Amino acid sequence: MSVALLALLAAGGGLIGFLLAVLGAGGSILLMPLLVSGAALPTREAVPLSLLVVTLLAVVNAGPYLRRRQVAVGPALILGLPALAGSWIGGRVVKAGLVSEPAQLLIFAFAALVAAWLMLRRTQASARPHNGSGQRASALLAGQGLVVGLLTGVAGVGGGFALVPALVLIAGLPMQLASGTSLVLIAANSLVALAALGHWPAASLPFTLPLISGGLVGAALGQRLAPHLPDRRLRQGFAALLVGSALLTGFSASQRHAGAAGRPASLSTLQRQSSQGNEGTIAGVRSR
Repeated sequence: MSVALLALLAAGGGLIGFLLAVLGAGGSILLMPLLVSGAALPTREAVPLSLLVVTLLAVVNAGPYLRRRQVAVGPALILGLPALAGSWIGGRVVKAGLVSEPAQLLIFAFAALVAAWLMLRRTQASARPHNGSGQRASALLAGQGLVVGLLTGVAGVGGGFALVPALVLIAGLPMQLASGTSLVLIAANSLVALAALGHWPAASLPFTLPLISGGLVGAALGQRLAPHLPDRRLRQGFAALLVGSALLTGFSASQRHAGAAGRPASLSTLQRQSSQGNEGTIAGVRSR
């Protein structure tokens, strides 16, 4: 591993840990572009590695919230159980080979754009009164959880960018309580999706050291600075990062799709050339 790549992974891990500590969500969605475009890992290796790092960083950042008892058990169960089911289903779908690598990257890019939109509108939306209640709110939470779980299993994202708005806008939780609950759900979803994928990224495990080391430093810094940072500016900056991540991942998806499309064509060309050569040889033998 080169020094430049080591520094890139450590800096990326630091940013992810910082954002998870400050926003309670979203930082892990930057990890996939870092692994796919920065470290040039195939998606098969990047997804489980992303889930592993996300799980560990979410557990670390959830610690202070758990000590302060800022986790809402009821909404966590309503949102979390369908999310766990979705994570398992998404992971098994990927394991079965039903989703191609370019499709995984495009799904991730779409999720990043949705996350940017949610981050930009959350400040205005959270100021509106909460009107959902009873069975309708529970159904909305459960549906949101299922979608987030599927994204976790297929694209390797923690899903906090969607969990926190759902807990604030649908369940009516205050921001700190929603953030703590989201971090617990992120850790559980990522762990279940990793188990469902059924393969361990053994060859890529050295990448976890700079990512987690940087993430721990970023988490400690974020937990210290969180009370003093303007929430709106952070969301705007993070939304810009998400849009950039989506564009970069979409470009990677197009390149890998073009590469995958080119390989069969090259193979068929070689087969035609071999067939023509064999025909020429047979004709030469017959003429003799």
